[in-house]
Amino acid sequence: MIKLEMMKGVVFSLLGLILLMCACGSSKTKQERGKATVQADTVKSYQGELSIIYPGKIKAASEVKLSFRVAGPIRAVLPEVGAFVKKGELIAEIDPRDYEIQLSATEAEYNQVKEEAGRVIELYNRGSVPVNDYDKAVAGIKQITAKYNAHKNALADTRLTAPFDGYIQKKYYDSHETVAAGYPVVSMINSNYFDVDIDIPSSDFVRQDLFKSFSCAIDVFPGQVFPLELIEITRKANLNQLYRMRLRLKPVPGVDIAAGMSVNVTIEYNPNEEALTVVPLSAMFEENGESAVWVYNPKTQTVTKRVIQLKKLLKTGELIVSEGLAAGEIVVSAGVHSLKEGMSVELLKPVSKTNVGGLL
Repeated sequence: MIKLEMMKGVVFSLLGLILLMCACGSSKTKQERGKATVQADTVKSYQGELSIIYPGKIKAASEVKLSFRVAGPIRAVLPEVGAFVKKGELIAEIDPRDYEIQLSATEAEYNQVKEEAGRVIELYNRGSVPVNDYDKAVAGIKQITAKYNAHKNALADTRLTAPFDGYIQKKYYDSHETVAAGYPVVSMINSNYFDVDIDIPSSDFVRQDLFKSFSCAIDVFPGQVFPLELIEITRKANLNQLYRMRLRLKPVPGVDIAAGMSVNVTIEYNPNEEALTVVPLSAMFEENGESAVWVYNPKTQTVTKRVIQLKKLLKTGELIVSEGLAAGEIVVSAGVHSLKEGMSVELLKPVSKTNVGGLL
């Protein structure tokens, strides 16, 4: 009887031990099954260039109002509005009759004074006339020479020529009208280049030293990109707290660019001074209106949510992050929507390059 009871005790002890071992094994299996397997990528630092785009307008580089330096009746205004003229081409002319007569009289006087002064100077060199006569002769030559040159220039100024290649924008006077000196006769647009104006915020104004290159796309010429040159950036903001940037656009052969066309200006800049990082687009998720990623901790094998600031989406499908991550950290790049804070995860082992398709 005692032996039977002892055997029952041993059996019950063995059964209890087996049940305990099964319970532990079951608990461990459940724990392992609750561990998610995810794909991860290492955060990289971004060393490339960034770009920003602003809308703008093409303007005439310089609209110049041309005027005569002398007054008189206009003999002719040759080109019509919209006509193209080359540098040095005659645009308008004042009747030169009065200026020709004036120059002719001055020229005769100039020749006479020059001849008389020449004789006095010759006699002075021989010691035959006093210094006073010599000084008067020299002063007389200077005076008549200045008068002669002024009248010669006045006659030349009766012809108004184009100071550069361009188009006639407007005519203010026509033939047979009398114009005063300095009054605009025509206005011209310089065709050698155009101006492109854009407005930039203070955030870009303070990093203008990082600007590297400029280009624009014109709405009416899709698919074409035109290089630009920076001329200036104003030092004072306008009423909208924006700074005016002026760029130069050179004409392109075969492309009929005109003032007033709309453009999109692209500014390429080098973000050397910014700690930018790159992560796959699939690593980012949104929660409560914020962009975030899951950061993996290799020691604890858990994930933690990290809010990030996005900079730009690259064509390669990667995101440039300006705040929240550091190069070398590990982020989950697949399965982000099934994770929770502090959750244990197992990283998916990368497929060997020699095991294409994971067949081995």
